[in-house]
Amino acid sequence: MMVPTHIQRLCDEFGIRIVDRHRYPEIGETRAAETLARICRRHGESHLRLVLSTLAETANNKVLLDEVGLWMASDMIRKNADLIEQRAGEWLELWDAMPVGELQFVCQELSGFVPQRHALGGMVYERIFRRFGKNAAQLDLFDDRRR
Repeated sequence: MMVPTHIQRLCDEFGIRIVDRHRYPEIGETRAAETLARICRRHGESHLRLVLSTLAETANNKVLLDEVGLWMASDMIRKNADLIEQRAGEWLELWDAMPVGELQFVCQELSGFVPQRHALGGMVYERIFRRFGKNAAQLDLFDDRRR
């Protein structure tokens, strides 16, 4: 497996180990080196750095270092670039609190019906919108109102 030098360097910087694509990755490992390279080619190294920071430096998200998780994070970062620029700390706090791995597990129920990247992106964006959107304080029908 030939990993581009700049991708290896970024993964090393964020403590991500690249494993052979035929091996199931453990937490903090990825076999999606080509996905990382494609994101970098399409959106630049600074964007990829933010993707890796969002996933590798927040709680419970080192399991999302696969193609679906990486592209979903890239999509969310592109959609919320202004928010991230103004409130980067709050952005990372939200990703710390989100059970994104659990959401990805739920999305697998839609496999074969809805592309996983889009299903997961919708679920994550709903959490982002509820935290930062216009009606951020408004409770949802499914919220536990006893809290």
